[in-house]
Amino acid sequence: MNIKDTIEKVPGGMMVIPLLLGATLNTIDQLHIPFVMNILKALGTAPTSDGYYEFLRIGGFSQYLFKDSALVLIALFLFIVGSQMNLKVGGRSLKKGVLLTGTKYFGGLGVGMLFGIMFDPWTGILGLSTLALIAGMTNSNSGMYAALTGQYGNRSDVGGLSILAINDGPFLTLVSLGLLGTAFPVISFIAVLLPIGIGMLLGNLDPKIREFLKPGESILIPFFAFSLGAGMNLSNFLNPEVLAGGLVLAILTFVVTSVTGVLVFKLFKEKSFIAPFAEASTAGNAAATPAAILAAAAVAVSSGAMSAADYAKIEAIVPIATAQISISTITTSILCPLAVILVDRYQRKRGIIGTEEYPGLDKV
Repeated sequence: MNIKDTIEKVPGGMMVIPLLLGATLNTIDQLHIPFVMNILKALGTAPTSDGYYEFLRIGGFSQYLFKDSALVLIALFLFIVGSQMNLKVGGRSLKKGVLLTGTKYFGGLGVGMLFGIMFDPWTGILGLSTLALIAGMTNSNSGMYAALTGQYGNRSDVGGLSILAINDGPFLTLVSLGLLGTAFPVISFIAVLLPIGIGMLLGNLDPKIREFLKPGESILIPFFAFSLGAGMNLSNFLNPEVLAGGLVLAILTFVVTSVTGVLVFKLFKEKSFIAPFAEASTAGNAAATPAAILAAAAVAVSSGAMSAADYAKIEAIVPIATAQISISTITTSILCPLAVILVDRYQRKRGIIGTEEYPGLDKV
């Protein structure tokens, strides 16, 4: 059976499909069907604190992996992501990476700030929150960027990925929420950044460690995705308002990222605009960011830096934000390749070959 190939046909499939599967099973579990609960009871399953029997809470390794593993696996994922951040990049690659990362981040932050001024930052419109906007708009699909720039871009476009890896994970979202007034103590930032920083240090001290850890970057995704889904209800995805919010997030991500990226590339005299369009996506692993932010919020509450009421607000929007980011992941994974193909055709008609390091000039 070609299970993996089938899953990968869906944009962001290794994240989205396990997440939806987890949400589906959790939705069934939360129905507390008498027949299912009777079987679980007969097998000796311990009841929950509410007196129900749930197949995702049977204890042991099964529960630890499929229900309760999200935060641990996300932490390990961030460690591995850090190890892949190569600090030894060429000047041109460094420039493009900084430009793309900067426009991606400040574009998402700008939209988030404007949104927070115009609407309620927690519920907004169409259920969109500032958390969902910033998390979805400041994280990009590195795998798709590498594939698109590898085929249609040049070496420095691809090399920029070393800097773009900074926007993987929750750190920039956490910084943004702090700038927007959400109270996070310094220890919250350290707690999120430390796995990334240690991974980055080890990966740059020894390339063999980076090579050893690299497979884990993709292996962990379906596992923490399923666990995230196991904490969600399928109704989150079936809610028309949530679906509409996810589509709005996707359009904002694609338009803001590509337009600002092109403008900055023009400002710095770049002729090919393949990279900005390849970057205009929402990362599949961005769906893990709301859960990571909730973990940071828990640290803030325990230290007294955040009120229990604000924590409850964040906790309430995490499932909705996760669903909307997943919808944005699928949508932008369709928009970006189409845009790159069209831009490549447009440029070639004008003598600009995106695969050349210096389009229109001598090849390097």
